[in-house]
Amino acid sequence: MQRYLTFTELRAKLGNRSRSACYLDFESGRLPRGIKLGGRLYWPEAELDAHLQSLREEAA
Repeated sequence: MQRYLTFTELRAKLGNRSRSACYLDFESGRLPRGIKLGGRLYWPEAELDAHLQSLREEAA
């Protein structure tokens, strides 16, 4: 079953990054955009993990 992260959970997963730092990462493409469900944004955890892993591999 797919798990969706709220913005607060996303920030915690990224080491408690500030809101503004997260939004800058969205704009630059370092983080995937969220999915709007209802009136809120959510991030699929598996997709986020895969994206972060690809960034780690690029950096190495």
